[in-house]
Amino acid sequence: MVNKLDELGLSDIRKIHHNISYDELFEHEKAKGEGAVTANGTFAVDTGIFTGRSPKDKYFVKQDPSQKYIAWGKINHPITEELYRKLLAKAKAQLSGKEIYIQDAYCGASKASRKSVRFVTEVAWQAHFVKNMFIRPSEAELANFAPDFVVYNACKCVNDEWQKDGLNSEVFVIFNVEENIGVIGGTWYGGEMKKGIFSMMNYWLPLEGKLSMHCSANVGKAGDTALFFGLSGTGKTTLSTDPNRALIGDDEHGWDDEGVFNFEGGCYAKCINLDPKSEPEIYGAIKRDALLENVVIRADGTVDYADASKTENTRVSYPIEHIANHEPSLKAGHPKNIIFLTADAFGVLPPVSKLTKEQAMYYFLSGYTAKVAGTERGIKEPVATFSACFGEPFMPLHPTVYARLLGEKIDKHQVNVYLVNTGWSGGAYGVGKRMSIKATRACINAILDGSIKNCEFENFAKFNLAIPKALEGVETNLLNPENTWADKAAFGEARDKLVKMFVENFRRYEDVAEGKEFAKAGPNE
Repeated sequence: MVNKLDELGLSDIRKIHHNISYDELFEHEKAKGEGAVTANGTFAVDTGIFTGRSPKDKYFVKQDPSQKYIAWGKINHPITEELYRKLLAKAKAQLSGKEIYIQDAYCGASKASRKSVRFVTEVAWQAHFVKNMFIRPSEAELANFAPDFVVYNACKCVNDEWQKDGLNSEVFVIFNVEENIGVIGGTWYGGEMKKGIFSMMNYWLPLEGKLSMHCSANVGKAGDTALFFGLSGTGKTTLSTDPNRALIGDDEHGWDDEGVFNFEGGCYAKCINLDPKSEPEIYGAIKRDALLENVVIRADGTVDYADASKTENTRVSYPIEHIANHEPSLKAGHPKNIIFLTADAFGVLPPVSKLTKEQAMYYFLSGYTAKVAGTERGIKEPVATFSACFGEPFMPLHPTVYARLLGEKIDKHQVNVYLVNTGWSGGAYGVGKRMSIKATRACINAILDGSIKNCEFENFAKFNLAIPKALEGVETNLLNPENTWADKAAFGEARDKLVKMFVENFRRYEDVAEGKEFAKAGPNE
């Protein structure tokens, strides 16, 4: 455990900038030429060739006892302790002899569940990113800060011997559970720090009987909490940022006996085609102390949010305080409603469906959506995918561990669960149109105010989903997707193809009794 700065294992440090202020970070970013200041005073940076996460380069050290709990496979890759030591030494050598930034932060608003994390980097904007994204301790808390976990971000160094070492590339993102250390090399993308700690929370909390979740959350004036599950680009940030409800957080949460709590102290929103009319809260949050990534800046210093020439995964991180209507405690009670968001690239799923508890477990484990262009390396257009628990890349344990905990909490707290399609209608991607935010908002509002329960429902064939026949604010024609397709035969083919994909994907869970039971709630071929 590393508790003191002199125990970081670095040598010949020129200067340590320890928990410096936003204003100081801003001056350092400018002085070092790390980016540009936009017309409204927001700092903007480019993250280099990596404008998204590099999931094939993430590793866990394979050792006892953690190797008994980690679900090894295509998501969680093992690395030997020997190779970890070599790359940690390389990272420490990179950070030595430099002027470095150390940022201390909490992950988890619940004191019973939070972790203290120390980030070490030589790049000012990465310290800024961490300050935005995690919970900022008070001065009194910083005085007695003792990290539970330390991240060495040596983004400027690469592993030249990656082929000899049997790794995927020169990039490495490694977690040592037993030593409570993370090390990053070869990628400048800030999201690696954010999602790396999320992965660790997804290891720690379930082993304590607490549910960790890839979801956003907000709370109404009556104290009714809502959770929004979904992968990047499905609308978690947009839909949970609601002027009529207080934002708890936009991406990562825990759920324990007291209720729901945010892991983070900031938001990380997609910026592509950002429109102040449809997303005024997010647009308004982009100001001094926010940090823009990979956006195109015009000659007059304004940002062209429609320009995707660098990447479609343009981003902004900002402290949650930039959202006027946020919940200051970053916590709330047990959820009343859970919403699964999916971007259906085939244009088959209805805009809103009411799920039974059994269906909720099925669709949670399926985690069907479309990866949106630019979120990961090599993704240039939406690709249909199944991601367990709507966040499989960040789940070190077997997906059924999280599903079991969710099912227990749905039962205990009598939570309503819905599936909302923010993807395509009237045809597949390239033919149909993306659901409008207005229509999706109407579906969400009906769920949150309870009016959807007054609807008359009909069965959506093959998927056996309950869908409303009419819903205020949504064109009736949209509610059953078959109605939006000009070619009904083509719709049937697309529906049957998607059904088959669901069934084939779910077979991986049928090696356990729970999986076989949940499969009964899925689509029928």
